[in-house]
Amino acid sequence: MRVMGVDPGLTRCGVGVVEGAPGKRLHLVHVSVVRTAPDEDHALRLLGVETGIAAVMDELRPDAVAVERVFSQHNVRTVMGTAQAAGIAMLLAARRGLPVALHTPSEAKAAVTGNGRADKAQVTRMVTRLLSLETAPKPADAADALALAICHVWRGGAQQRLAHAQRSRIEEAARAERERLAARSRGGSVQ
Repeated sequence: MRVMGVDPGLTRCGVGVVEGAPGKRLHLVHVSVVRTAPDEDHALRLLGVETGIAAVMDELRPDAVAVERVFSQHNVRTVMGTAQAAGIAMLLAARRGLPVALHTPSEAKAAVTGNGRADKAQVTRMVTRLLSLETAPKPADAADALALAICHVWRGGAQQRLAHAQRSRIEEAARAERERLAARSRGGSVQ
């Protein structure tokens, strides 16, 4: 499975792609940081994030996209930009028919370090070790994106099975409702 992790941000948006499967060796495919200038027009910054993420998706064709779940911060301006960047990643994935998973920072930290409260240095060290890299990915946004991708490779299979089961239940309920309405329109008595 090839997973693209996105650590959303408006100034620095980490993008990492790994390949692997639960219980198997992980391989680095790509890591980068999409950057925009803080003094640039906000709409142009969003366009820059979109262009950077889209280029990686189109070139590397991931099977799934894991995005960091945006959580409330004290700085509303920062969380808004982060949420907008996350939305761009999710929209780009949806347009390509890719499944999207949201993982909290704690989930990604726990997946790679065993500790949901690990600091950035610990996450970077473990990502470096798990991917057998000679040098640590920098800045931290790059390592965080890889941690999200690793988290999804290891945990995403179960999440995808649950999502598929839920989609199947929804599709079955919709089919039953269509049949009920069709029977009703034919004049049959339907409860």
